[in-house]
Parts: sequence; structure tokens; C-alpha cells
Amino acid sequence: MQFTASTVSLTVDDVTASQEFFTAHLGYAVRQAADGFASLTRDDAVDIVLLTRGIEVLPPEQRDQRASGLILAFTVASGLQKQEKRLREAGVRITMPLRQEPWGERLFQVTDPSGVIIQFVEWAAPAPEHG
Repeated sequence: MQFTASTVSLTVDDVTASQEFFTAHLGYAVRQAADGFASLTRDDAVDIVLLTRGIEVLPPEQRDQRASGLILAFTVASGLQKQEKRLREAGVRITMPLRQEPWGERLFQVTDPSGVIIQFVEWAAPAPEHG
């Protein structure tokens, strides 16, 4: 099997608010949009489809689900601290402040207006082991 693209589909309460968040703050562009639907793209990341909760294109058992428990993670090559500052200054809700884990992962999280958790990761050298 050969994949030609990767897309994450998120069911959200407010497609317009999420679409504006991803385009204004994360550099996504709108590929297509209609009532209750938006397809977003970015050359260096997974495409995103936003569907409004309850939309009839989904099977009935999926219509009322939300993007709950999902963390959409993006790895950056550098400049994580600068990006956290940029987003904070733009009024984006930082839901997990920038921190570094002992294994070398630096990360922070934001949450979009529909409750989608987005995590940004930068890999640094792990801390020396103590012991």
C-alpha cells in the first residue's frame, strides 16, 4: 500500500473558529470550505479536515463525537521558545507551558477554540543521568 497524503479529520463544535485558529496561528491555508466543513493544508505538515459536530456526512454513531483525548503534535527543528512566546503574545491559550523532559523532549501545548489540543515538540540533548 502506498499513501499519497496524510490527513487528520477532527469533529469540532465550531469549524469557523478552528479554521481561523489554524490559519491565523499555525500557517495553514484553506484548500476547501463549505458549511460545516473545512479542508486545511500546509506543505510541511499533515492536512487537517474540520467537520462540525452532527454533520450528516458522518455515520450516525460518529456525528456527536468530538476531537476528545486527541493531541495533534507537531515537531519543529528549532525555535520552540520563540513560537511559544509568539502564540502567547497573540492571545492563544497556552494550556501546558514550555517545559523540558529528562529524555530531551521540549514541548508546550495550546488549545484551539473547539478544544483541540495541539502540542509542539523540539528535541534537545537529554539531561545527563544522575546516579
